[in-house]
Amino acid sequence: MEPITHLLTGACLGRAGLNRRTALATATLTLAAEAPDIDVFGNLRGPVFGFAHHRGFTHSLLGVPIVAVLVVGVIHLVWHLRGRKIKDSALPPRWGVLFLYACLAGSTHILLDFTNAYGVRPFWPFSERWYSWNIVSIVEPIILGLLLLGLLLPGLFSLINEEIGARRKGPQGRLAAIVALLSVVLVWGIRDYEHRRAINALEARLYEGADPMRVSAYAMWGNPFRWHGVVETQNFFASMLVDSSVPDVDPEGHMRIRYKPEETPVTLAAKRSYLGRVYLDWADYPITETEQLPRGYIVRFRDLRYDDPERERRAPLAAGVELDQNLNVVAEIFGWRRGRFSPEGGKRSGGQ
Repeated sequence: MEPITHLLTGACLGRAGLNRRTALATATLTLAAEAPDIDVFGNLRGPVFGFAHHRGFTHSLLGVPIVAVLVVGVIHLVWHLRGRKIKDSALPPRWGVLFLYACLAGSTHILLDFTNAYGVRPFWPFSERWYSWNIVSIVEPIILGLLLLGLLLPGLFSLINEEIGARRKGPQGRLAAIVALLSVVLVWGIRDYEHRRAINALEARLYEGADPMRVSAYAMWGNPFRWHGVVETQNFFASMLVDSSVPDVDPEGHMRIRYKPEETPVTLAAKRSYLGRVYLDWADYPITETEQLPRGYIVRFRDLRYDDPERERRAPLAAGVELDQNLNVVAEIFGWRRGRFSPEGGKRSGGQ
């Protein structure tokens, strides 16, 4: 998920009652809920290295306690620099409890990232397998709204209470935060049900007379009942929209067919490259396009789960490998960034 959802989740965990056991709980939970994304600094070693290590160690079960130690260390440093000042002197910091809270918040980060199509590798480095639930988009307005309301409504009621002269002791907003977190779980349950309906609809039909070998449905932004369906048959991929809100769920609109490209020495060389191996390990429905250049070739990789079934546009999270005439790797490209080839996939000069 995008960073704001992670931060709001951590803040709601604190407001839900965990801030009543130790000082600095909400700050620790909020920071720890976003901390696994420190792996973005891997992009400093190049776009391909950053892509290869994104949602890796810091998003794994092994990495959670290590990242938690880092978070608690930062909180302790800030607390020390502020002269060990806290709001409630009767509720001192309990560092062991804060470490457990940081582990909890880090685990929610992995769970939230698991719910979208990009996926996570929770068992890294013992297993490189990606797992994804595919039920929400990376930016999910409904979940964002629920978490925001869970944090903002208590503040509004607190202002009203001050106006009428009523005061409450202790941390505020516990009920609203609990309701917000439970509502997120409810949204997951509804989206999972709709996701299964979309999957069943895709499995129950033929495509150009061919049986589906594998089907997937990916959440689309802004509409909880609309899904991007991708189907693999023996010879081609098909993508289309699926509306799970109607009684008779059926793929709708224009179906886009992409035939599987023929495997050639050029595509095989690109797939054996560092970028090719990393991309194929991550992609659900990878497809390649080969273009001949004056002095070689460029093989472009794209994952059909990120295609737009309604219009042609440059696919996000696309990649490319440039080869010379002898099929040696000249450059690797990820997204908008291009780098000179390095066997380690890391030290290369970035550019456009």
